[in-house]
Amino acid sequence: MKKTLGLMMAGWAALTMMAGPVQATTFPAQPVRLIVPFGAGGITDLVARLLAQQLGKELGQTVIVENKAGAGGMIAAQAAQNAKADGYTVFMGTVGTQVVNPLILSKINYDPQAFVPIGMVTGSPYVLAVRSDLGTENYAQLVAHARQEPGLLNFGSAGIGSAPHLGVELFKLTEKLDVRHIPFKSGGEAVSAVVGRHADMVMDAIPVIMPQVKAGKLQALVLADSQRSPAAPDVPSSAELGAAELRISSWNVLLAPPGTPQVVTAVLETALQKTLANPEFKTHLEQQGSQVFTGTQDEYQSFIAAERSKWQRIVQTAEISLE
Repeated sequence: MKKTLGLMMAGWAALTMMAGPVQATTFPAQPVRLIVPFGAGGITDLVARLLAQQLGKELGQTVIVENKAGAGGMIAAQAAQNAKADGYTVFMGTVGTQVVNPLILSKINYDPQAFVPIGMVTGSPYVLAVRSDLGTENYAQLVAHARQEPGLLNFGSAGIGSAPHLGVELFKLTEKLDVRHIPFKSGGEAVSAVVGRHADMVMDAIPVIMPQVKAGKLQALVLADSQRSPAAPDVPSSAELGAAELRISSWNVLLAPPGTPQVVTAVLETALQKTLANPEFKTHLEQQGSQVFTGTQDEYQSFIAAERSKWQRIVQTAEISLE
């Protein structure tokens, strides 16, 4: 009897030890939800939808994009953080949710450092564009116009404290300008406002701005980077215009809720790295002006630390804060 009981207990222990590997081999057994902190039309949404399509192929399951816009990304971040930690909910983190919000808000309803990193995804330099009838043909003319009439011009952004907002704040600091801010819920809405002549200028990533430029609805004046982009070859870089300090970009990282098992995040990380290495996926992103990031889970923390230092300087200099 004792021998039989001992064998049963040993068998149970073996099954228990196998639970982790079994979970890894059976995951995912159902669709995965990808929460996006901004509305449709912005750079984060565009990247998320491209990612979902290819990531779904690598996982063998559908990846469903769920937009949860509002509160500077906090609504989505809180929903993702509170989701069940089983790998079936992942979050598209941004510079806003992971770095900027803690810098400008005295209280946030989620912990950016609590998420489990799966890997970095993409980055894209920003373009400063104006409505086509503003009457400024180049960057120098825009700066001169803004200086001649302080407070007259305005700009739209994806919301207070968003990367596009801080991008224009950096532009204002670089050129010592007074330009008013009009916040919207997404980058897509901000671009539409400028196209519809409800705002004068907007700064956002290449994939968001350039389609409207090519359609003749916006005029791109400067790319906030050290060199021109193949996706916008006619747009001069800030460095060549003598505004080298004006360098800013959008980036996205894929995160899992706190406590997600390592055996599950390992499956997600492998699928993500295969997605980022896919030639068709890379070409599609690069044609739009985004660059594939290949940073792993281990490289995520050092990347975030460097970004926090850069954005903290912008926030403090521009004196941006929200209660």
